[in-house]
Amino acid sequence: MTKTELKDFLDSKVLQYNNPAFIESDPIQIPHQFTVKEDIEIAGFLTATIAWGNRKSIIKNAKHLMNLLDDSPFDFIMNHQETDLEKLHSFVHRTFNGDDALQFVKSLQHIYKTHNGLEAVFAKYAKGKRLQSTISQFKTTFFEIEHPTRTQKHVSDPLKNSAAKRINMFLRWMVRNDLAGVDFGIWNQVSPAQLSCPLDVHSGNVARKLGLLNRKQNDGKALLELDTALRKLDANDPVKYDFALFGLGVFEGF
Repeated sequence: MTKTELKDFLDSKVLQYNNPAFIESDPIQIPHQFTVKEDIEIAGFLTATIAWGNRKSIIKNAKHLMNLLDDSPFDFIMNHQETDLEKLHSFVHRTFNGDDALQFVKSLQHIYKTHNGLEAVFAKYAKGKRLQSTISQFKTTFFEIEHPTRTQKHVSDPLKNSAAKRINMFLRWMVRNDLAGVDFGIWNQVSPAQLSCPLDVHSGNVARKLGLLNRKQNDGKALLELDTALRKLDANDPVKYDFALFGLGVFEGF
């Protein structure tokens, strides 16, 4: 395919998959249960954090985690008592366990009480064309309070060559205003042009078949290569193509 043909093909796939029907089988359905900005972003952040493995398991466990937060995540984060935290000990999703859930609640409370919320932290450091150093700064801020060392692994650091798939997915949800009812677009202090594709096995394999990516590992270097290619297709909204790449891989076996 020529570059024009490839863009037309991918644009058509974006239209096919970037619509509310996508929500039914995707973890993004969890933050869609809420209407208040802080509830949406906390639910989105926690859901994205555990978004690896089987998608049905991710959705099931994310729903359970919201239940443990009394289905009111912002209120729970801000106003919980120590006794309220005891029920979180039972939570587990793969290697994310109750100790991690407890720490995330405490770190999120710190973020909202001390740094004016998730958007403010990302916006403070979102200076460049990409958000890799921004995500690294966020991780530093998130763990600036006392925490178990083991919990650090659940927030990726792109400056250590991680593709940071889950945080990039969360940022897509928060920043892109797709006018289609899928991504929320509730953050206006970060630009969609700065976003990176949530690179995983599906989007990576499709990107390689389409000639958008040559590197074999799904790491930070591969993400830079894919970002560069997608920005040539749409510099203002490059990660809209996540819908095309993911949809082609998961739903069409491309």
